[in-house]
Amino acid sequence: MSEKISLRNRFIQTLLTIGKEMTWYFDSHIHLSDHAYVSDMEFTLKQMECLKIKACCVSMDYDNSLQTLELAKKSDLVLPFIGIHPECANEGIENISKLIEDNYNHISGIGEIGLDPTYANQSDDTKKQNQVFETLLSLAEKFHKPVSIHSRKSLDDVFQIMTSYNTKHALLHWFDGSKKQLQRAMDMGFFVSYGPVMIYANDKQTLLSKTDESQILVETDGPVRFSRCFEMKSGQISFIPSVIFCASKILGKSFDEMTLLLEKNSNSFLGI
Repeated sequence: MSEKISLRNRFIQTLLTIGKEMTWYFDSHIHLSDHAYVSDMEFTLKQMECLKIKACCVSMDYDNSLQTLELAKKSDLVLPFIGIHPECANEGIENISKLIEDNYNHISGIGEIGLDPTYANQSDDTKKQNQVFETLLSLAEKFHKPVSIHSRKSLDDVFQIMTSYNTKHALLHWFDGSKKQLQRAMDMGFFVSYGPVMIYANDKQTLLSKTDESQILVETDGPVRFSRCFEMKSGQISFIPSVIFCASKILGKSFDEMTLLLEKNSNSFLGI
């Protein structure tokens, strides 16, 4: 155990040395309050400090939203997003609505919210997802908060609903649509984010190359696991520099140029 701590301390000192002149990195979508990170949270927060990474910490349900709010108290680098994931849409909306009402001055955004037919076994489930999604979108507009949207297999439905809401501070996280859907997202003013899978997936690299540069964000979506070079490891905050490096090569930019662009885009998404 002591050897592990020693190695970590040396790693942290190295990061402190290389990170002094860096601009801020942003992970636009990660579940830092997930139980998978609990045992290593102190080290993760130190990594964020050393690497100068801010993280939009999204939530799954009411209880997880409470955990997100508690985590944000430990570090101002944790940007808390609270909400109900479509997988959890059968949970009552009243508690999360009140939590947002009571904490709107303390949250950075609302998420993870959205639609996903994978979790809709019957028509009532679909109706419930739509109801929860629209209720939380209304709260986001009321309190002028950005939203992090889950849109797996539901992009066209999300587009239709979002025509009634402000999309200028809305993120389609882990964008996985067609080129035509990407263009519609650009036309509607959405941000879209790309994660570690982009490093080895040609289709994601193609989508990135066709995305308006002012609407690009990066994410890890941890603790999702990634294959190939990541050896099925859970997404870590420290993956972000690799994602940025890959994006810079695809777009023909230097690493520093890409970092500055993403910092600007992230601040625009967050409204800061």
